[in-house]
Amino acid sequence: MTQIDEVFVSPATGRPLTKRGEATRRRILEAAEDVFADLGYHEASIVKVTERAGVALGTFYLYFDSKQAIFEALVIDLNARVRQSMTESMAGATTRLEAERGGFEGFFRFTAEHPALYRVVREAEFVSPATMRLHYERIVDGYAAGLRAAQSEGDIDPRLDPEVAAWALMGMGELIGMRFLLWEQDSEGAKPTRIEPGVFDAMMLFIANALGSNEQRKGEAS
Repeated sequence: MTQIDEVFVSPATGRPLTKRGEATRRRILEAAEDVFADLGYHEASIVKVTERAGVALGTFYLYFDSKQAIFEALVIDLNARVRQSMTESMAGATTRLEAERGGFEGFFRFTAEHPALYRVVREAEFVSPATMRLHYERIVDGYAAGLRAAQSEGDIDPRLDPEVAAWALMGMGELIGMRFLLWEQDSEGAKPTRIEPGVFDAMMLFIANALGSNEQRKGEAS
């Protein structure tokens, strides 16, 4: 389920939000993303979030009942959006390796645009462990399903455990994004907007070998 599929209810009224209410909730979440990314959970405050969003303090409580509540909502929101970015980038893939490339392109693009994803999820380990686990499990569930489908079509090694492979590939993508997006910067301090092609190609070669894809086997046979 993506963000646009969900129906949000006001904790103050118990009623579904209007379109205007959903827009306000979105503005508050976007402000929270900036505040938590800049200050971290413990230094962030509801007041700072409302100031960044340009809404009154009372308005905040129509949508969230605490700082932890909006933090957890932000984790789920970032999760929905990064999965949507990956899914959109995988559209049209005809092989599992093409799907892998597209999915990682979507993940890295979202990461470059929303570096808060890393800090927020890391802090969730201590602020809300259950929400952090949900973040990863939602990604793995869809990932493993895609790998199982590829196995049934004979596109990747049938001996692989799809769940183990999904966790391994997700972890690899997360760390490569950290190393080659978040930690990189040019002489003026600007961060890259994408993974360097050579790094991406090296990663995809590793994935092709790990999955035992048909494309990789054809390359070895030629």
